Amino acid sequence: MQELRTKRRVIYSLHLHLVFVTKYRRNVFSEEMYERLHYHFKRVCNDFGCKLIETNGEKNHVHLLVEPLPIPHHQDL
Repeated sequence: MQELRTKRRVIYSLHLHLVFVTKYRRNVFSEEMYERLHYHFKRVCNDFGCKLIETNGEKNHVHLLVEPLPIPHHQDL
């Protein structure tokens, strides 16, 4: 069963799928870079009160699955 998060008067389950792509889809990401990106993505998510569910990708892009707090404007992330 899916975990529901609660706030004061809200019960919610939000997920954002974010994809970061390199310019011209060039193959530049290595395993070491993935580890560093994962660390920084997790830190940024914690700063905003989000939960980083999963990260993965290829040599030219990275996928993030994030569970954010229900805020009016997700572009603030």
